[in-house]
Amino acid sequence: MQTIVCYVENKPGVLNRVASLTRRLAINIDSLTVGPTENEEIARMTICAHTDENGARRLEASLEKLVDVLLAENISDRSMLERDLALIKVAADHMNRPHLMELVKAFRGRVVDVSPESVIVEVSDTTEKIDGLLEVLRPFGVLEMGRTGRIAMTKGSDVLRPPTGATSHSKHKDTAPASS
Repeated sequence: MQTIVCYVENKPGVLNRVASLTRRLAINIDSLTVGPTENEEIARMTICAHTDENGARRLEASLEKLVDVLLAENISDRSMLERDLALIKVAADHMNRPHLMELVKAFRGRVVDVSPESVIVEVSDTTEKIDGLLEVLRPFGVLEMGRTGRIAMTKGSDVLRPPTGATSHSKHKDTAPASS
């Protein structure tokens, strides 16, 4: 699994171009998350892809060529923190609910909704920990699940930022129309 972080212009069509690029490169995306940054004009993407280092280098280089991509970096070999968020609806009655609550607590999850027939569990952790929680919840009956996909950030003083004042127009000056 390779993890690539991209800063892109926050505008329509960018996600489609990135997804189309991975299709053309025959790289399978395991997880792709996109969200705003501290600058409303820039979004941050985390792409987790099933590929080797060579495929990740090709993807990173191809992403950098897209007009709306301001920065693309493979952070797979760096010290990083990864998180995924899941909401899991589990069948629960008054008999099995106490045991279920203990299991959720052991996985650092929390119950965010309770009904007579089910509970909704929220958990934010590594993909492996969420997968582990799912395995212990399956015997109760997983009724529904939604996951965000992974986000990742390098640890310590290793900071990824797009170039200051970066926009697609400043990145590709030769493609901008001449002014009169």
